[in-house]
Amino acid sequence: MTLMLYTTGAARVDAVQLGPDNLKDGRIDYRRQKTSRSGGTKVSIPVHTDLAEVLMALPSDRTFLATSSGKSRAAAGLGNVMRRWCNEAELPACSSHGLRKACARRLVEADATTHEIASVTGHKTLALVQLYTEAAGREDLATSAMEKLIARPNGQQNLMNHDEKFVNATPNLLKGYM
Repeated sequence: MTLMLYTTGAARVDAVQLGPDNLKDGRIDYRRQKTSRSGGTKVSIPVHTDLAEVLMALPSDRTFLATSSGKSRAAAGLGNVMRRWCNEAELPACSSHGLRKACARRLVEADATTHEIASVTGHKTLALVQLYTEAAGREDLATSAMEKLIARPNGQQNLMNHDEKFVNATPNLLKGYM
């Protein structure tokens, strides 16, 4: 879970292939399997200190997510074992893909831009990154937006529409206000 959540936000199909060979100069380097037809989107991200601690305790002769017998896992196998682990932990709404989304959400909450998040998760386009992160930080964004409105140079902060195209000729009045 640390591998998928703390740093990489890797898809299952990529996470099961990651191992010591992907560590280079304090970074995890790999190419996304999903985009392999076009050469694979290159992902190269610094290893988070929490992840480094976990990786140092793992055997160096197999993939990071190998089975207890040392065999590499299939992506579907990782999904199945994650489901079992989440159920055992009484976290039925959690999944390996949810960790990928959580990584993106945590990055946006840390003020990472959409492009920065895509560089970590390996997304080729920004549409899915935006979908994963649209709810993250909404309260902070709303606070920031209102602070900008309050601080605007127009001291009157008039609520009146000045442009005729925005004025409704027959306004809908709320009951109790007129």
